[in-house]
Amino acid sequence: MRLGLQIPDFTWPGGPARLGADLAEAARAADQAGFEYLAVMDHFFQISTVGPAENDMLEAYTTLGFLAAHTERAKLLTLVTGAHYRQPGLLAKAITTLDVLSGGRAILGIGAGWNEEESRGLGFPFPPTGQRFEILEETLQYLLEMWSEKDEPFHSRHIQAERLLNVPQALSKPHPPIMIGGGGEKKTLRLVAKYGQACNLFAGPGLEHKLDVLRGHCEAEGRDYDDITKTVYLFMDIGPNGERIDEFKAELRRLAGLGVHVAIGGMPGGPKLETIETFAKDILPEAHSY
Repeated sequence: MRLGLQIPDFTWPGGPARLGADLAEAARAADQAGFEYLAVMDHFFQISTVGPAENDMLEAYTTLGFLAAHTERAKLLTLVTGAHYRQPGLLAKAITTLDVLSGGRAILGIGAGWNEEESRGLGFPFPPTGQRFEILEETLQYLLEMWSEKDEPFHSRHIQAERLLNVPQALSKPHPPIMIGGGGEKKTLRLVAKYGQACNLFAGPGLEHKLDVLRGHCEAEGRDYDDITKTVYLFMDIGPNGERIDEFKAELRRLAGLGVHVAIGGMPGGPKLETIETFAKDILPEAHSY
C-alpha cells in the first residue's frame, strides 16, 4: 500500500504572506517522509465539505508546478480536474509542462466536474451532466492524440482543433498516467476501463462493489483489470496525538485486501510537520508491506 497526501485547503495560520514558504516546507517534509503522491484539488472556490467558499484557494496547476520545484520523488496530480474547466489543448500543455519540469512525475487526475457554484461564479461554462461526460471522453481522446507522435487535426462534437502540436513531449512514456476520478457505474468506471491507468474511489462501504463494476467494464473493453492502479480517497486521520494509528493501519490493511494500491487524502487541520513525521516513523514503513 502506498500513501499520498492531498492538500485541500490553503487557509493557513501564517496567511497568504507565509503560504509559499509554509507550503514548500510541508511538501518537502511529505516527500522526504515517503508519501508517494502529492495532490491538490482543482477548485477555484473552497468546497463546503472542507470550509466556506471564501477560504483561500490556489489554482491547481500553478501550485503543482510550485510543488515540483520543492520535491524530488512524489508524483504530482489533482484530485481531480473538471474536464470543462480548461480547453483540452491548454490542459495538455499544463500536464506536459508539469511532467517535463518535474522529471516525469505528472499524473493527470480528471473527471466530469460537479461544482456549479464556482463555475457560475467565475463564468466558466457548466454544461448539463450528459454533455460534461461527452467533454470528458473527448478530452481524453484529444489528450492521447496530443501525447502521441501525431500532430494531425482533431474534430469531435465539442472540440475543433487543426494541429495537435506538443513540443516538448512529456517525459512519461507512453504518456503521463491518467487517473479518472469518480464512482459512476455506467459512465465513469467505463471510461476508466477504456482510457485510464488509475481510478480514484471513496474508501466507503460501497468500495468492493465499485471495484466489481470496474472489473466488469474491463472485461467488456478487453482490458486487464490488474493493469489499473486502484486508488481511494482516505482521510489521513490518526488522531491529534496519534491515538488512532492502529485504527488507521487496520483500514489500510482492509483496503489492501480489496486490491487497493494507493490511499490519498488530506490531514485534519492541514499537513502539520509533526503529523508528517509520525507518518514517516510509525505508518509509512509498515504500509509498504500491506
